[in-house]
Amino acid sequence: MAPGALDTKTKGLMALAISITARCDDCIVHHTYDALKTGASKEEVSDAIGVAILMGGGSGMLYAAHAIKTLERFSETEL
Repeated sequence: MAPGALDTKTKGLMALAISITARCDDCIVHHTYDALKTGASKEEVSDAIGVAILMGGGSGMLYAAHAIKTLERFSETEL
């Protein structure tokens, strides 16, 4: 996840969206945390979740709900 052509935050948001479409609960938690830790705002994470819903269809919505709950949980704590 080291910065290259894309910065670390962008890569983290991409990883989160992919985690949702891959239906990996543990990955969703990990990449939500990492995205926030690298400076992504709640709005940026929410936007990435929206892209995952677009690409993941019905099952993407189910896993996106998990990501939203995770985002809310981490937003309430100090990272």
